[in-house]
Amino acid sequence: MAETRKEEVDGGNEVNDPPEWGEDATKDLKNGGKQMESPVKEKSLGLIKSFRASLKAVSPMSSKNKRSESTDSDQSQTSNSTLRSPSSPSLSRGSPSQSSFQSPKAEKASLTRTVSDSAVGLTGTLAKRGASIRQSLGLGPKKHKQDPLEPVTETITSSEEQKSNSVESIDRVLELRDTYTLPEIPALPLSVMEINKLIEGEVLEDAYVNLLSLRLELQRERQALDQEDCPIELVHKEKDLSLLYGTLRNKMSAIVRKSSDEKYCSAHNKELLVYVAYIILEEEKRQGETGAMQGWREAWRDAIRDGVRDTLKKVHLDSREQNASWLAVHLGLLGKAVVEDLERVKTQLLSSYPEDFKAFETYVSCHHEAVGEHLKTLLEKVTELKDYYALLDFIIHRYPSEKIMGSCSLQPELKEDQRVLSLDKNFLNQIKVKYCSRLQADMRTSLDRIIELENEEMWKERRKPNIDEGIYSSHIDMDICTNIKGHVQGSSRIDVNLEQKVVRSCLEELKTFPKRFESAFVEWSSPLSNSSLWAEYHISYINSFSALKEHMESFKDSCPIPLELVRREIDGLTTKLSRSLMDHFKTDIKPFLRRQMTGKWFSFDEDFSQLIKRTKTLSEQTKYMSPKHKQAFVNEAHFFVVKEYVSQLMKNNYSCKNRKNETAATKIANQWEELKEIFQEMHSTSDWLHPVGDQLSKIIGCKKSDVKHNLQPLVENYPDIRKSHLSAVLYFRGIIRGREKHIILQRLAQLKESVGNAGSKEHALFNEIQAADNTECLPGTTFSCLSFIMPDS
Repeated sequence: MAETRKEEVDGGNEVNDPPEWGEDATKDLKNGGKQMESPVKEKSLGLIKSFRASLKAVSPMSSKNKRSESTDSDQSQTSNSTLRSPSSPSLSRGSPSQSSFQSPKAEKASLTRTVSDSAVGLTGTLAKRGASIRQSLGLGPKKHKQDPLEPVTETITSSEEQKSNSVESIDRVLELRDTYTLPEIPALPLSVMEINKLIEGEVLEDAYVNLLSLRLELQRERQALDQEDCPIELVHKEKDLSLLYGTLRNKMSAIVRKSSDEKYCSAHNKELLVYVAYIILEEEKRQGETGAMQGWREAWRDAIRDGVRDTLKKVHLDSREQNASWLAVHLGLLGKAVVEDLERVKTQLLSSYPEDFKAFETYVSCHHEAVGEHLKTLLEKVTELKDYYALLDFIIHRYPSEKIMGSCSLQPELKEDQRVLSLDKNFLNQIKVKYCSRLQADMRTSLDRIIELENEEMWKERRKPNIDEGIYSSHIDMDICTNIKGHVQGSSRIDVNLEQKVVRSCLEELKTFPKRFESAFVEWSSPLSNSSLWAEYHISYINSFSALKEHMESFKDSCPIPLELVRREIDGLTTKLSRSLMDHFKTDIKPFLRRQMTGKWFSFDEDFSQLIKRTKTLSEQTKYMSPKHKQAFVNEAHFFVVKEYVSQLMKNNYSCKNRKNETAATKIANQWEELKEIFQEMHSTSDWLHPVGDQLSKIIGCKKSDVKHNLQPLVENYPDIRKSHLSAVLYFRGIIRGREKHIILQRLAQLKESVGNAGSKEHALFNEIQAADNTECLPGTTFSCLSFIMPDS
C-alpha cells in the first residue's frame, strides 16, 4: 500500500515539477548576452514540449493523485520524496501517524479547494509560463484581446463546480474503498486519553489500530498471568478497553447516523464511512478473540435507521387547524423525502461501502421500518375519514408506486420485491377497522341530515314532490346511493377486503334508517292527513325507498345477509306507507258506501258522487306511483270498493217492494258501470270483479221465476257465494220468504255441487263479505209447506 502511495506521489511530482531550463533560458534572455547553442527550430520545439508539460502539470484533471496540494506555478516543485507511514502512530510526535492513506484531518486542506480555485491557479500559471516562453522565442508580448485564457474562470458555473467536486469526491472514495488495507498495528499503543482524542477527532483509522494494539497488549498480559491471578491494573485496563470500544462504536454510529443528512454528505464524511465499514469487517473477523465486542453490524444498521428517523422527523407537518388536508400534504412530502434520501444514498453513500455490506438494501429496509413507525404515530392523530383513507392509499398504493419506491431514479438497485412497505398486518387491519367505524358514524350523520333536509326543504315549506320520469320522487334514494357507492368505489381502489368491510358497514347503518325516517315523517304528517299533499308524500316515499332497495341489489353477492336485513326494513317501511295510504282511502269512502242500498239511495246520489270523486282522486294520485307498487295498490282499492259496494246488499237495510226492484237494478247497473270504468282507467288487473255487479243487478231486476235461471253465471264466477249471501240478495229483491225463495236456494245448492272444484278459488269475493242473519220466521222445510197459503209479494 505504501509503495502504491509512493508511486502515485512520485508520479505526480514528476509531472508537476517545472523544467529547470525554463529559468536559465529566461535569465539568459534577460541578460541578452548568452544564446543557446541549438538551432532556433530545436529550441522552439523544446519550448513547446515544455509548455505542454507545464499545462499537464497545472491541469486539475491530469493529476492522478487526488490528495496532492497545488503549489504556485511560478515556483518549481523540487520535492520528490515519497510519503511513508511510520510503523507506530504517536501523538507525542505532534500528530497521529499517517497510514497507507492520509487521515481525514490531514486532507481537509485539499478538500476545501474548489474548481474555481484550480481554474484561477491555472490561469495565472499559464499566463506566466506563456510570457516566459514568448520571451525565450524572441516574440513580442501577446495582445490582451487575443488572450484565450482570460475567460476560463468566468465560464465555470456553480452547478458545474458542484458536479466536478462530487465526481472527484466519489472517485476518491471509490479508490480508497477498493484499495484499502488495514495499517500495521503499532507495537506500543497510545495512551487511553490519546486514543480517546483520536476517536473524538474522528481519526478512526489511527484510533482503531491503537485499540487493536491495546487489545493485543492486554491479551499478552493476561496470558502471562495465572488464570486465577487478575491484578487490579489489568481489570482497569480491560475496563478502559471496553469503554474505548464503546466510544468508538458510538462515534461510528454518530457518523453513520448523520450521513443521512444532506448537509453532512461531504467528501470527508464519505471517507469516514469507508473506515467505518472496514472497522466493522475487521471486528467481524476477530469475533472469536478475547475482549471482542459483539453486534457491530447491528449497531451500524441501527444508526442508519436512526438517521432515517431524523430525516422523517424534519418533514413538515401542519396541524388539523392549520390545514384541513394536513395529512395528505404531509404524506406527499414524506414520500418526496424518502425518494430524495434514497437517491442521495445511491449516488453519494454507496461508494463508501463494500458490496457485501448490501448498503442500499439496508437503507431501504430502514426506510420501511422508520416510515412504518412514523405512520403509527400519525394514526394516533387521525380522526376523519379522508385521513384514514389517505393513510391506506399511501401504504397500499402510493408508497410502492413509481412516485416513491418505484421511482426510476432508484432503479436498478431497488428490486421489485423491496417496494412494499413491510407493516404489521394487525396495524393495517387496525386502520381499516377505524376507517369503517368512522365511515359508519359519518353514514349515520349523513342519513340524519337527509331527514333534516327533507323537513326543511319539503315538509315545512309544504312543497309538492318532484315528478321524475312520470312518478313522484324525493331523491332520497339517489342521495343515499351516491353516498354509499362513493365510499364503496373509493374503498375498492384500496383493496377488495376493505371494499367488503365498507359495504357491510354501510348496509349496517342503512338498516336502521327506514324506522328513523318513518318516525320523523309520521310526526310531521299526522296533522295533514286530510290533505292531498299527505297522500303525495306517501307515494313519493314509497317510490324512493323502492328504488333504494333496487339500487342495493348490486351488493347481493358481496354481502347477502346484511342486504337481506336492509330489504326487510325497506319493505316494512314501504308496506306501512302503502297501508297508511290505503287505510286513509278506505276510511275516506266508507261513509259514502254505507249509505248505498237504502231507501234514501233511490233518490239521493250525493254519497255515490263523493265515492266516485274520492276514487278518481286516488286514481290521479296513483298515476305517479311506481308501476311495481301501483298495480298492487290499485287492485286492492278495486277489490275493496267492489266488496264494500256488494256488502251493502247483504245487510238487509232495505227490501224493494211495489216493483222498485227494477229501479234498483237499473241504478246498480249504472253505478257499477261508473266504478268499472274508473278502475279500468286505473289499469286494475282484477277483471274478475267486473261481472259481479252486472249479474247481481240481473237477479234483482228480473222476475221471480227467472231468478233461478240467472244464478249459474254468478256461481261459476264466484263459487264462494253461500246461501246466506243469496238470501240477503233475495231480501233486497223483495223475496223474503215463500216457495220461490226455497226453490232458488235449492237451485243454488245444485249449482254449487255441479260446479264444485271447477270454480276459481283465487277469485274469492264473498268469503270476504259478512251476510246478515237469516230473516225467515220458520225453518225452510216447514215454511215451504205453507207457501201456498202465504205467497211472496
